[in-house]
Amino acid sequence: MAISAGDFRTGLTVIVDNDPWVVLDFQHVKPGKGAAILKTKMRNLKTGSVQEKNFNASTKFEQANISKKSAQYSYNDGNAYYFMDMETYETYELDEEQIGFNKYFIVEGGEVSLMFFEGQLLSVSVPEKVELTVTETDAAIKGAPSNQTKDATTETGLTLRVPQFIEPGEKIVVFTTDGKYAGRA
Repeated sequence: MAISAGDFRTGLTVIVDNDPWVVLDFQHVKPGKGAAILKTKMRNLKTGSVQEKNFNASTKFEQANISKKSAQYSYNDGNAYYFMDMETYETYELDEEQIGFNKYFIVEGGEVSLMFFEGQLLSVSVPEKVELTVTETDAAIKGAPSNQTKDATTETGLTLRVPQFIEPGEKIVVFTTDGKYAGRA
């Protein structure tokens, strides 16, 4: 099915130069003269690279047929991450480059979605929010304002800013889009 650039929306997957790309952000720009331009920020689902691309609003694209399969994270062995399909018990392997920033949101036994394009495993997608355990944090400062934050490290190695009252061993909820604190679990 052909999709024009003017119909782009966040999360749409299209084929550009024979590769599947996902639209991360877009903006319609109407210059003083000429046709409207669509400025986009897109991620190549095969390589993981993020690029800014400009298209004429009338340019047509084929929609990338991305299939998703639910799986459970098993373990990682250095640079390789292993996932198991809970229905067929088939094991899938992704390297750290394919997983990218999502490595901070995958915990052992956690459920994820594996993304496939034409039968090829591309990457993993995680829920919008995940629950992580704080392993390390600075001591709370007595008398500090309640809106002051401090550094904390989670079980997955993610470093983020959390409120003063968070202590090691506590479970917190984190946004997977930017790795920011969302609340206590």
